[in-house]
Amino acid sequence: MKDKEKIALFIDADNAPAAKIDVILSELARYGVVNIRKAYGNWKSPCLKSWEEVLHEYAIQPIQQFDLTKGKNATDIALVIDAMDILYTKDVDTVCLVSSDCDFTPLVTRALADGKTVIGFGERKAPAAFVNSCSKFLFLDEVNKPIQQIAVQGQKLKQDTKLMSLLRQAIEAVEDDDGWAQLGTIGQHISNHASFDHRNYGYKKLSDFFAAIDLFEMKKTHGSSDWVKDKKRAKALAD
Repeated sequence: MKDKEKIALFIDADNAPAAKIDVILSELARYGVVNIRKAYGNWKSPCLKSWEEVLHEYAIQPIQQFDLTKGKNATDIALVIDAMDILYTKDVDTVCLVSSDCDFTPLVTRALADGKTVIGFGERKAPAAFVNSCSKFLFLDEVNKPIQQIAVQGQKLKQDTKLMSLLRQAIEAVEDDDGWAQLGTIGQHISNHASFDHRNYGYKKLSDFFAAIDLFEMKKTHGSSDWVKDKKRAKALAD
């Protein structure tokens, strides 16, 4: 039996919501065990009070970083240095970065080059380059909200040409001779080259996400397996 994946968690406490720590650890539990848990910030600041209250409960090690220069945050540099040290000295399979403001893209690409999986957590304001470079990225401000408040309607989704192109390419890559692609295989194909997560658009299930877009046809086989077909491509092949 393969050992469980070993995960190193690095939290930029200055730019992450402590109230979402349950969501973060629950998500990471799907991938393996979080052996290393560190949170960085100026712990003398009253702004980190909410994080102080959860450190012991979740066995998170606080790393003190003073604000050496007014207006400049040294926390990010300390986090990056620590993360690189751990990549070289510890047996780690997955790196998790929690931040919304700083662009950790160079760290992400370096970890990926070493064969690590990188999971990111943050809010919508997180830099796009950071979000897109991660193996998977989850927007914490979208999780567990009532679906009626965050669900993006199908018509709105269709206007995102980049997203539609990603979905269509994934379907085409794994479709059978009749143009049908198994939903689970589509999701796996997307995860191999993009940080896409349907929950970031307000849908708990990938099937609900596809069903909301009328560009795709869906069916079930054997009562459980979901299949998806690109209507536009199917029409073009039929003509």
